[in-house]
Amino acid sequence: MGDNAILYNWLALIAVSPWLYLLCRSDWKSRRLPNGLTLGGLAVVLIFRLGFGVPFFLNGLWGMLICGGFLLLPVLLRAAGAGDLKMISACGAVVGLTGCLDFLMAMALSGLVLVIVMLMMKAADGARLKHYARTLFDWRYDRKAGKAALPPKDSERTRVPFGIAIAAGLWIVLGIKCVGGLT
Repeated sequence: MGDNAILYNWLALIAVSPWLYLLCRSDWKSRRLPNGLTLGGLAVVLIFRLGFGVPFFLNGLWGMLICGGFLLLPVLLRAAGAGDLKMISACGAVVGLTGCLDFLMAMALSGLVLVIVMLMMKAADGARLKHYARTLFDWRYDRKAGKAALPPKDSERTRVPFGIAIAAGLWIVLGIKCVGGLT
């Protein structure tokens, strides 16, 4: 790993931490990720990468496209919010093409931990998860009655603030890169 990459990783970790904190706080409180923070962060990251040279910029651009593409289908199916798509794209620009897979894996595992913790703390309603599991595995289950008994999709307890998992994934990957564990 070159000196520019090491310097970039440390600067990125320090620079994105306040930004990620604001996004996490907003997502937890209102389940919204403001455009000013997500798209503004994306613009700042790409300009910052351009300062390290065109190859760094292109690496970040590819990371943005790949990570954004990862969440595009769930957003189109309304299983994820557009704010999550913008945030994951910005985080993909931070880690770049070379860190995309590590970031996506860390984000997915962080999301799993987040959902488990929220279910254990009764901060999330597991009715929808239970309904889908019974639909798949219990042939005796009355799907129509089960679906009618589900809480509304826009209920606060049915929505997971996935921006927290996205932020955790980015912090993990940048932290590991800073200590030299990832290239």
